[in-house]
Amino acid sequence: MNKFGFETQAALVGREEQLAVLEGALVAAQSGTSQVLALRGDAGMGKTALLDRSASRAAELGFRVLAVAGIESEMELPFASLHQFCAPILDQLHRIPGPQRDAMSVAFGLKDGESPNKFLVGMAVLSLLAGAVENPDRAILCLVDDAHWLDEVSMQVLGFVARRLVAEPVAFVFALRDSHSGGELARLPQLLIEGLSDRDAHILLSSAMPSPLDPLVQGRIVAEAHGNPMALLHLPRTLAPEELAGGFWLPGSHQPESYIEDAFYKTFLSLTDDSRRLLLTAAAEPTGDVGLLWRAAHLQGISMDADATGNVGELVEFGINVRFQHPLARSSIYRRTSVADRRTVHRALAEATDPTLDPDRRAWHRAHAGTQPDESVAADLERSASRARDRGGAAAAASFLRRSAELTPDPAQRVTRALAAAQVGIDAGGGDAPFEMLALAEHGPLDALQRACLERLRAQLFPRVRGSSSARLLLDAARRLSPLDPAMARDTLLEALSETIVSGRLNDGEVEREIAEASRAVPLPDRPRTVDVVLDGIASQILDNYAVGAAALRRAVETVRKDQRPTAPIDRNALRLAGPVAPEPLAAELWDDDAWRELAANGVRIARQSGALAVLPLALNYEACFRVHAGDFKAAKALVEEATALCEATGSPPVEYASLVLAAWRGRESEARALISSRMTGAKSRGEGRTVALAQYTNAVLYNGLGRYDSALSAATDACSYEDLGIYGWGLVELIEAATHSGHRDAGAAALDKLTERTRISGTEWAQGTEAFSRAMLSDDEECDQLYQEAIKHLGECRIVVHLARARLLYGEWLRRQMRRKESRAELLSAYQSFSKIGAEGFAERAHRELLATGETARKRTVATTTDFTSQEAQIAKLAQSGYTNREIADYLFISPRTVEWHLSNIFAKLGVSSRRQLRTELSPSEPRMAERQHVTGQRPSGQERH
Repeated sequence: MNKFGFETQAALVGREEQLAVLEGALVAAQSGTSQVLALRGDAGMGKTALLDRSASRAAELGFRVLAVAGIESEMELPFASLHQFCAPILDQLHRIPGPQRDAMSVAFGLKDGESPNKFLVGMAVLSLLAGAVENPDRAILCLVDDAHWLDEVSMQVLGFVARRLVAEPVAFVFALRDSHSGGELARLPQLLIEGLSDRDAHILLSSAMPSPLDPLVQGRIVAEAHGNPMALLHLPRTLAPEELAGGFWLPGSHQPESYIEDAFYKTFLSLTDDSRRLLLTAAAEPTGDVGLLWRAAHLQGISMDADATGNVGELVEFGINVRFQHPLARSSIYRRTSVADRRTVHRALAEATDPTLDPDRRAWHRAHAGTQPDESVAADLERSASRARDRGGAAAAASFLRRSAELTPDPAQRVTRALAAAQVGIDAGGGDAPFEMLALAEHGPLDALQRACLERLRAQLFPRVRGSSSARLLLDAARRLSPLDPAMARDTLLEALSETIVSGRLNDGEVEREIAEASRAVPLPDRPRTVDVVLDGIASQILDNYAVGAAALRRAVETVRKDQRPTAPIDRNALRLAGPVAPEPLAAELWDDDAWRELAANGVRIARQSGALAVLPLALNYEACFRVHAGDFKAAKALVEEATALCEATGSPPVEYASLVLAAWRGRESEARALISSRMTGAKSRGEGRTVALAQYTNAVLYNGLGRYDSALSAATDACSYEDLGIYGWGLVELIEAATHSGHRDAGAAALDKLTERTRISGTEWAQGTEAFSRAMLSDDEECDQLYQEAIKHLGECRIVVHLARARLLYGEWLRRQMRRKESRAELLSAYQSFSKIGAEGFAERAHRELLATGETARKRTVATTTDFTSQEAQIAKLAQSGYTNREIADYLFISPRTVEWHLSNIFAKLGVSSRRQLRTELSPSEPRMAERQHVTGQRPSGQERH
């Protein structure tokens, strides 16, 4: 591997601790435990030298080394750095699963196709790495220098890959500036590379000088360098001989980085005119293509021996590729040269670049060569933006479109491109650029549709604190769009309703109704889309009586169920509906556990199959919440942990509402209260009133389980102070129980009236059973017996296990008060066993206390577990039990087959088995969560025995 930077041995003075950490990472990786490190430090601190030494040491140990260095000028080209990183192992591309292969091929421009999901590309990289280490004796070292200059999507993919490594013989080492936030790399294990001690700085400086320095001068240089190794090596080059010899130099106020650039630029100025122009051309050309460089040099009349004169070798190497000795050498040359000279070399590079083989870089060079608007250049950039968007590079597409708009001479066309740039910029994550593009568009001749689109984009850019303001902006935009583009208007109204649903009680109280009324004013298309049906369902729930609204919601749920069936094609609508107005809360609002289960499972399936890791955590939370109510707390915990891990891997904010529901039903008070309190505080600051309601509902569940009914009543009353979709009905159930047990029967009766309106219209077993036990708590003794038995019968026919156990608990408590102790013991024991088995510790303890009061000496049970599995081991065990291969499990969980194999070896050891066949008989039968899926490989389960 060629050196990234300056002389390694000198630069590594004082780096013994860091070298020991890197050596440990190599040894661990060679033994099969993946290692990841991010070296952080200022420019010139020796990060590159440490990577060089790691590469040399890895070669001695028999590693294969893959390396890439980010280049500042390539940050806007999607997948550019990733393509360079993967190039040495692309010969394995044909061996990875088809969807991954297709995604990577499109991303790298090897074939045409739909925009690839970046995390599916990440899975492809994992598969390539796994294939490259099939020989267990050969590990891989992956080095990424100047990671802060990777293009955005390459950084996201490589960060994702690094976080998903577990049991592969792979070491991943990134190096980036300490001043950079790190983005996707911020959560990786960090190794800080700080300045050298004064002692080590003196040793390094002395080693670099051809003759001894005056001690005062040496001391001042060391002080000015602040321990920066490269500054110590290069700062003396910026001083005149008399300054070095006589001690007349005084430290200035420059940062070490500027001294390093000064030294590089001083060397650059010492070159001949042709050599300087050649190096400037190389600095402006990011690919390092020697042939392209010399073609551009020829167009500028640069002599062919310009690379062999003077001190060129101190700045750049000309080999198979052009490589600067350090990124600061490239940047100092490019930044300090005049704009006119830079335009000249970009013009030559554009002319030398093949428009067929590399149209995007040609357009990029043309853009930097221009001095005034040019439609030809603008059109090239627009086409480049389209290609970038197709490859999944939203940030690159936004950059191309932004420059295209700026170079467009026609004012009307400039508006069109500026609006497109703003939209893509929002999709890419916002920042200042979309605002700039909206300002550019606003100064042009906007027609009515463009004005409406501009208002919609402005609303989407509104600060991400939920509430009425952002919803109103979207409503205003929808009203403008309504006569011009009804479909876009309805999309915008659904976005606005989404804002009000999430902000809930923190709205102003009127905006939600206004949006619902506006949706009815926009005509439906001849063939309503799923989005239209969902919008109408939610609007009806807001505007009409509950019976009419429930019927509309039911149509919406059934439409989504049809769209999400396994045989239906996946489209963007299906993924969009996994957001705040996803069908999951609609199914819960209707007390429809069948629909809830199906939609939750299909949401996970669709997100997995499409590789949509931005959506998958939401879908996992939806299924986890269903699993809690179905009494499968272990599965719920595994889903929550997977969602959390994916959010960390993708750099997304955590989706945590299922963790609140799980914590409340588990009933561990201190743990649950801390979690709920923290989530409620965060939700209020973000304007998320729906999460506030959920937190109060979970508080009510927690306190009812603990038998602290006054606290439960207060929390349930708060939860029911606003009719949050899918939460309000649950809150009423908690309110009724808390009010009944705390002597507030009037409050309980009022809540029962509201609950009955919903449950009777629903008519499901879940609804009927819930109403029956809620009514029993407020009924005369002669009715209670029948109502509780009805509740147990209905709930026994549905999947809501926690409420079946709860009905038995309430019935047993009532029987005990009626002095029917034998019957009471049977119900309480059943409730206690159910709650203990699923892990509802608060309710189990409540049932246990009641049993003791009947005279029963029930032995406390520990929460049952089949074995001491981690959450991921439990998932893998279930999937392996169902007959899925390592590859299929890996694709399903977004990990590598080698990681699956590693987990399976632990599972086998814990169970004392040696094969999958034994695993199937050892584990208790369970519902196969993957039975209806068509996973990301596009294959059906083979049932092949493989470990």
